[in-house]
Amino acid sequence: MSERAVLEVIALDAGDAVAAEAGGADRLELVTDMAADGLTPPVAVFAGVRAAVGIPLRVMLRLADGFDAGDVRALVRAARELRAAGADEFVLGFLDGAGDPDLPALESVLGELDGCRWTFHRAIDRAADRDALRKRLSDLPGLDTYLTAGAAGGVDEGLPTLLAEAGRRGEPGYEPRLLVGGGLRLEHVPRLVAGGVDAFHIGGAARPGGWSAPVSATAVRTWRAALDTA
Repeated sequence: MSERAVLEVIALDAGDAVAAEAGGADRLELVTDMAADGLTPPVAVFAGVRAAVGIPLRVMLRLADGFDAGDVRALVRAARELRAAGADEFVLGFLDGAGDPDLPALESVLGELDGCRWTFHRAIDRAADRDALRKRLSDLPGLDTYLTAGAAGGVDEGLPTLLAEAGRRGEPGYEPRLLVGGGLRLEHVPRLVAGGVDAFHIGGAARPGGWSAPVSATAVRTWRAALDTA
């Protein structure tokens, strides 16, 4: 690969962020409540993390477990407050009851983001039709990344889909970067890199002590080295 692969690490607080940056992370995904797979953090936590590190930081916009948008007005309010505090990159993604993208909810939230760059998260792995979802979202402002394991069950199950989608980069609906995460392990990296994947997302893999323990700079450094040598 001609450029260094992106390594994104989940952070819950400023301590996590500092350790991830020290280990060589390129970007953070900031969330709270991993028991619900990551929800919107308080504005004060965002401000503390933003003050602690210099690397890019994407903030989750999600108020409850699952991929239903729920209270859209509350989501809009959260987006507005985070933007006012200086957040300029985000993570979001909502599905309707049929497994299709919830465009009204997405458009309502994006109206507060002023064209900021954002990731459509692993809701794509629960979508009724991944290809159709990509094409329906292709005109939304700021969308530059899909976070995906290729399947709801994780990278082991989704690897063929990930490699197929990486091979379609640049086609309509496939312009956004593929950010692989969700059951990702070091042994997956060589095959994914060889297939054209250039962005990787880790959460538990950065915390050898589990989610009750902080991010380990050493663990992040191991991933950084693996990506740099793949």
